[in-house]
Amino acid sequence: MAKQSLVKNKRKILNPVFHLQTKDEEEKVITREMIKAVRRTGSLNLSGRSLTTVPTRVFKMYELSDQDYSNHVDFNKTSDENEENWWNFKPLTYIDFSSNQLQEIPSEIEMFTTMETANLQDNCLLTLPPAIGNLKRLRKLNLSRNKIKELPDEFFNLLDLEQLSLAHNMLERIDKKISDMVMLRQLDLSYNSLIKLPSGLGFLVRLTDLNLSNNKLIQLPPDIVNMRGLKKLDVTNNDLKLLPKLGEMRRLELLFAQHNNIEALPDFEGSENVQELYFGNNYIKEVPAEFCENLHHLKILDLRDNKVEEIPKEIGMLQGLIRFDLTNNELDSLPSSLGILPHLQNLQLEGNKLKKIRSDVIKAGTLRILKHLRANMAAEEAQELNLSEGLAPITVAEFPDKYAMRNSHTLNLTMKELKSIPEDVFENAKWAEVSCVDICRNKLCDFPLGLVHTKDYLKELNLSMNMLKEVPHFIGDFSHLMYLNLGSNLLSDLPLTLSSLVYLRELVICNNSFSNIPQCVYDLKGLEILLANDNKISTIDIEGLKKLTNLAVLTLSNNSINHVPPELGLLRQLRSLEIQGNLFRQPRHTILEQGTDSILAYLRDKIPKN
Repeated sequence: MAKQSLVKNKRKILNPVFHLQTKDEEEKVITREMIKAVRRTGSLNLSGRSLTTVPTRVFKMYELSDQDYSNHVDFNKTSDENEENWWNFKPLTYIDFSSNQLQEIPSEIEMFTTMETANLQDNCLLTLPPAIGNLKRLRKLNLSRNKIKELPDEFFNLLDLEQLSLAHNMLERIDKKISDMVMLRQLDLSYNSLIKLPSGLGFLVRLTDLNLSNNKLIQLPPDIVNMRGLKKLDVTNNDLKLLPKLGEMRRLELLFAQHNNIEALPDFEGSENVQELYFGNNYIKEVPAEFCENLHHLKILDLRDNKVEEIPKEIGMLQGLIRFDLTNNELDSLPSSLGILPHLQNLQLEGNKLKKIRSDVIKAGTLRILKHLRANMAAEEAQELNLSEGLAPITVAEFPDKYAMRNSHTLNLTMKELKSIPEDVFENAKWAEVSCVDICRNKLCDFPLGLVHTKDYLKELNLSMNMLKEVPHFIGDFSHLMYLNLGSNLLSDLPLTLSSLVYLRELVICNNSFSNIPQCVYDLKGLEILLANDNKISTIDIEGLKKLTNLAVLTLSNNSINHVPPELGLLRQLRSLEIQGNLFRQPRHTILEQGTDSILAYLRDKIPKN
């Protein structure tokens, strides 16, 4: 009796949440009805059954009895009744053994050669059987939240695996054979004890999501930059001191690198799609000017809890920046150019020793800070004008070397006060096969005619913050253009040829003089983002917007719109809609504050019922 009590107490100590079952109880989990369901669907779900072992009956589910063999098609039976016959069995493709207390997986698992998905997370697995390598059709495998210290060599024979999670285990190393698993698209190795990664990891060129967070990594293998398809990289909470040049990762969008020992921002030259960077809790001291020049689509930059002493004036080139966190750094001033970022909505500056900005301005929030910086910029420009009054200014614009353009595939002429650009600059850009041209924040009154030389390669064109009054018809010749920024000019119309830009994904025409959205815009079938805020637009053309079936972001704020048609609510593909700051009374401000989904739902409710 005392011994039984001891066993019972021991089981409670192991895990008070589970009731540990006897061998017989575990076998009874596999009922006749469950076997029928597995044979019918090809799926077996034993999640959360308090199992310590895999019931042996699992491996006998497809064994046929004498009656199964003697069965024949009975045309008098219903199709459901005939489904129980052996010739209608579906092979096992999915198993879920998650949230049990399994310490091992039997080698008999290899009999399920048709398996495509296996969920084994949240168990007590210490290792895996070599036989697992025989599941050649396995596509998704979740082994997270176990106690695995090492993987058998045969594991790396799962060459068709596309999703693999080994998070929250006890791995100290990964064999270099992982480089053979070239079909992987998602790999999660977070929350282990990895000190280094094997060379050859760069062969996983199909990876789009790589999570290495919460390990003990000192460095990343140099060939990691060969992961050209990677969109998300998470190296949070490691011991990294530096990151390799990430420019080769052309499709990288998200990088999480908080809580490391990083001392300098990596080189992003060539990485055109980066949208969010998180470098909080490191030892970064500066933001190089080159960093700002390369990240045209950056929306979030988190540098909180670092050692940053100065922000360069080139920060004004990050025209897409929405959130900028500089909390707890060592800044004593801010560049006025920060005030011209058109989309900046959240600027965090707490924990710095800013001398030139009053504390009440900082406490008033982002809009007040930006207004203060813009006022400083106006004062600085006025002072420069007074100093140069009566003098003929002598300025020589520096244009990038064609070999430098060849390396970066970028022509960057931002903030050079240019009124014109020599044609040979664009001829050199053509030779360099430049794909990105940025001429924002200059004094151009006329569209640079030499740009036509770049039409065969150009994918991104930024002409914002100039004084352009019209766009020439040859804009339609830029057949590869995907991003066009014409914001903050003097435009009131666009040429019909713009509709030829079939690959255009983002169009920015904010801060101009448009009274309506030009009709040619509605012919851009691939358009996903349209920013048309701060114009004089008076109506919303529903029929035109219906043509833009891929449109996800639409900003019409701060215009002269006096009526919002309820049919706008039918554009369910919209993920972001901004219409505040117009003349209409409905929807009310309280609805607008609730966000896009609420606005669209409100408008749909206003559509007259037939």
